[in-house]
Amino acid sequence: MNLNQIHNVYFIGIGGIGMSALARYFQYIGKNVAGYDKTETQLTDELQALGLAIHFEDNIQLIPNDFYNENTLVVVTPAIPTSHSEWNYFVERHYAIKKRAEVLGLITKDTYCFAVAGTHGKTTTSSILGHILYESGVDVTAFLGGIVENYNSNLIGSGKTVTVVEADEFDRSFLHLHPNVSCITSMDADHLDIYGDAAHLEDSFREFAAKTDRENLYVIEGLPLDGITIGVTQDADFSAQNIRIENGYYVFDVKTPTEVVQHIKFGLPGHHNLTNALLAFAMAKSYGVSNINISTALASFKGVRRRFSFQIREENRVFIDDYAHHPTEINAVHQAVRELYPGKKIIAAFQPHLFSRTKDFADGFAASLSQFDEILLLDIYPARELPIDGITSTWLLTKIAHPNKKLVNKKELIAAFKNSDATVFITIGAGDIGEMVKDIKSALYEEN
Repeated sequence: MNLNQIHNVYFIGIGGIGMSALARYFQYIGKNVAGYDKTETQLTDELQALGLAIHFEDNIQLIPNDFYNENTLVVVTPAIPTSHSEWNYFVERHYAIKKRAEVLGLITKDTYCFAVAGTHGKTTTSSILGHILYESGVDVTAFLGGIVENYNSNLIGSGKTVTVVEADEFDRSFLHLHPNVSCITSMDADHLDIYGDAAHLEDSFREFAAKTDRENLYVIEGLPLDGITIGVTQDADFSAQNIRIENGYYVFDVKTPTEVVQHIKFGLPGHHNLTNALLAFAMAKSYGVSNINISTALASFKGVRRRFSFQIREENRVFIDDYAHHPTEINAVHQAVRELYPGKKIIAAFQPHLFSRTKDFADGFAASLSQFDEILLLDIYPARELPIDGITSTWLLTKIAHPNKKLVNKKELIAAFKNSDATVFITIGAGDIGEMVKDIKSALYEEN
């Protein structure tokens, strides 16, 4: 398919974080962009503010009349059911229909492509890398799975020769990509509804890793892959050493295979974010970006919305919002918040994401959540799934061995926060809990 011959791009599921980045891109290069999503969100509001036509009813009458078969590309999210009437409208009329990953493959095929894979850390790592390259004057476009605070967008740059993409393991989507340089941040079991077991997931990551030569593959120390290794205070090819905290920032040295780069400053908390920064450092350096440019960009990176995102950061009250939806990610949030606020009482509200993930990792969720001082558990956000018999938040709550735990619905959450004597408040989850952050922030400020 030649994207230059496409005039219209129609998105089914345009409000998804990855889909919306593509929508921004196509609008930027002059395509006529429209789409459907089932729910109005902050992301769809932002797209509409850019002039994109979006509707929220599955109705073929709402498809623009000038979106004709011969010059329209339809981009679909895997979450759309096959019974969807608009999807079937395009199938029956033989439109060109592609998944997001296939479209990214087309866009990146003729560019120098950096691909960031892993069950955790993709968005932050690719955002840091995109920021470094853009700030260093590289002709780059970065397609991201989160809103980067520096740009208030999930698209960085408008370059035509270099791309940064998140390589998504869901549905084996990353196998559509054509990376020149790639990294793998983690290979923890996830998406077992797709893969069946952890072994098949790892096989898929190995297939992705084989797309680049060893010298262009960066992997976290300890993963069963042959590549250039990255680690925090480990004997890796690239490692962070002499780590300290100064005025709320990490300051550390980076040992590379050939030198030690001193006094790197980075503002995102948690050792997982140090690892993300190291990966971006190594990949940017492989492209020839100078140490000083990398260091300057790392110091100015403000973070990604919903990735340990500070909403309130005051002496007597802190509110942090995070996208964590896997036990490993919740552990990382806990490590970071305890490091920043030792001795403070921490309350965490968690919204599980997917019935299948809750079932597969129930014990892990219970253990990770039990580390907080007070736990509020919301109902499971179903996303693309139908309920599974017996898999509920009530069931998950019974597994949490903690005296201070409570099941709440979304309408009760703000009151539960306000009634707590904690000083650090955290919202966690990949569902629609993120839509509540603005109201929670306002309510906590009232109490402050």
